[in-house]
Amino acid sequence: MRDRPTAAATKFELLARELEQQIAAGVLRPGDRLPSLRQARGSRGLSPSTVSQAYYLLESRGLVRAEPRSGYFVAARADGVLLAEPQTSAPQSGSQTVEINDLIYTCLGLSRARDIVPFGSAFPSPTLFPLDRLRRSLISSTRRLEPWNMVDDLPPGNLRLKREIAKRYLRQGLTVATDEIVLTHGAMEALNLCLNAVTRPGDSVVVESPTFYMALQALQRLGLRAIEVPTHVRDGIDLGRLTQVIELYRPQACWLMTTFQNPLGCLMPESKKHDLVELLARHDVPLIEDDVYSELYEGNVAPLPAKAFDRRGLVLHCSSFSKCLAPGYRVGWAAPGRLAHKVERLKLLTSLSGTIPVQAALADYLQEGGYDHHLRTLRQSLQAQRSSLFDAVNRHFPHGTRVVRPAGGYFVWVELPVGVDAMALHRTALAHHISLAPGPMFSARAEFRHHIRLTCGQRWDGTLERAIRTLARLVGDAARVGIASTAPI
Repeated sequence: MRDRPTAAATKFELLARELEQQIAAGVLRPGDRLPSLRQARGSRGLSPSTVSQAYYLLESRGLVRAEPRSGYFVAARADGVLLAEPQTSAPQSGSQTVEINDLIYTCLGLSRARDIVPFGSAFPSPTLFPLDRLRRSLISSTRRLEPWNMVDDLPPGNLRLKREIAKRYLRQGLTVATDEIVLTHGAMEALNLCLNAVTRPGDSVVVESPTFYMALQALQRLGLRAIEVPTHVRDGIDLGRLTQVIELYRPQACWLMTTFQNPLGCLMPESKKHDLVELLARHDVPLIEDDVYSELYEGNVAPLPAKAFDRRGLVLHCSSFSKCLAPGYRVGWAAPGRLAHKVERLKLLTSLSGTIPVQAALADYLQEGGYDHHLRTLRQSLQAQRSSLFDAVNRHFPHGTRVVRPAGGYFVWVELPVGVDAMALHRTALAHHISLAPGPMFSARAEFRHHIRLTCGQRWDGTLERAIRTLARLVGDAARVGIASTAPI
């Protein structure tokens, strides 16, 4: 548990706001270099970390770009105009049944071929991970496994791995006991177990709008109803609207991604995470926190999860190694607070146990060191790939497009010009061997008809650059057809 951030945590926001106003007023023009960290520190009396956070925030909004060994510059399109950021969602009110499986299976099933440029993929390139090193850990740990380990490591899982996970919580200032941690088959099993622990069929669950489609699938499978709440591309769910929803509909739980949300990529500020947890605690509403992208941040300071502000054990924190270390190993975990025993029993009743040799291999890898070095390399790669994808969209997509560059994760949310249908674009793009994730996948009501999610998990090269140019041309063609079809005769 962590205390609420102090006022000093807002200094970088004030600096970012001042620079944003200067960019909007034309004082700082496209291509202008921002003051160096040393200059800003000397003239404003701010710490280097405060200035860095302000610049990261401006970069996440697409207002500036970082150039290695050169500094930060005001960003621009070729025509000198930055694309605006997507608008805040405005979902319909009310509790909604979920029927989305067919749409998801159709979209994902058509995007798996090796000759498809995978902008629609939910997974980063396997070349970003230390697979050889993990393979050696798997071999060596398997040799040392004793027969009784196969029984001893039944739920809640391998004790050595749970200790390593608890240590990583401790490094962020969170005290999570090893007996609170339940190891699972990836984060999705952890999330499903937690959802099952706090709901019954017919209950309502708050989700973001848009939200991760697997969350919608989980609600559909358990016979639950979704309440979609407006969510901003920069700072997450609208707490004012969430308050109204809780008072009006009395949901049994919230399923949220407070750090680099999929698909928006938004990062909720720590002060807002504190307020979120306090709000839910007042109403005794559990928070299922999907936190699989928290290691994929920019800068030197890891964002805290909402669980850091939990005083009552109401936050059921779920994560995994799938997005940051070992995609195919399928090892995740839940830290479900006061419901740890119930989640552990549900794990025992559903899938009994995780894969013991794989858990032991990850424990060996973490104990021997090298994980943090890998994470630093991975973050640098993803930061460069995010910048490349954002810059390419900003350069090539037509006016009327909106896009924001997130400060972590590997998704970029794009609002297309009005009249461009994301599902039609999905089909047309596949004919050109390009996949994307159409917006309706991320809504219980199949909204976001002119939005798409693009993945920047692949190493940037000429093939991806050409694919973005092709995709931009298809968007431009569709926009012109849309304008022509609505023009008065």
